[in-house]
Amino acid sequence: MADKEMQKREASSPVETERTKSVKVFIPRVDICETQDAIVLLADMPGVDDKSVDITLEKNVLTLSGKVTPVAREGYRAAYAEYEAGDYERAFTLSDEIDRDRIEASVKDGVLKLTLPKAEPVKLRKISVKAS
Repeated sequence: MADKEMQKREASSPVETERTKSVKVFIPRVDICETQDAIVLLADMPGVDDKSVDITLEKNVLTLSGKVTPVAREGYRAAYAEYEAGDYERAFTLSDEIDRDRIEASVKDGVLKLTLPKAEPVKLRKISVKAS
């Protein structure tokens, strides 16, 4: 695996927002899997827990964001670091095939899991016409 694949990708602007603090923001890597009933997103967000992750759905845009507090080890100073701390942001456009009212999210060990249930297919409905 190339070194470039292992590095975090810094987000240029996944969501059109203005930043009020100078912290790096990364695009989390995401695996997307599909079952018969749902689409499952697994986002790698090391250092994020259930209190520091925020998921919003506005119009058709699902936005994931997570805040990470850098860990300072008492009595140590960094001589070399291969891992950078920073926040995470990523946005997805959802299709009409997703049931927005039943979306579920959980986080464990820095992995955010989103279950996006598929919407029921629209059934054909006969509309009666009344004479006036």
